[in-house]
Amino acid sequence: MVNSGWNETTIKTAIAKAREAADIANVVEPRAESAYYDQSRDRVIINLKSGATFSFPPALAQGLAGASPEDLAEVEVTPSGDGLHWEKLDADFSVPALLAGVFGTAAWMAQIKMKVS
Repeated sequence: MVNSGWNETTIKTAIAKAREAADIANVVEPRAESAYYDQSRDRVIINLKSGATFSFPPALAQGLAGASPEDLAEVEVTPSGDGLHWEKLDADFSVPALLAGVFGTAAWMAQIKMKVS
């Protein structure tokens, strides 16, 4: 039998450190409280736990561009609030990345930049 070094004390310490890291991240990183698609404005709206609101047109986002309003409306916030997920579209986004203006892979962002330029 191989000793992995994981005893009960080590496991409890690791769990406590992970919970502490999550608590810190919840304070310093943007977390979504809710998200929805506003068809009248053609925007995905993210309400952050801080009280701020962020929105973006789905045409900017890889995997959302060209999606139907019905599919865009099925956005889910991950349990931690750090991500958005569209099951039917197989699309996932990091909330901090979206706020930083990252709407897809480097190749996708290069295409978007060329369209805007």
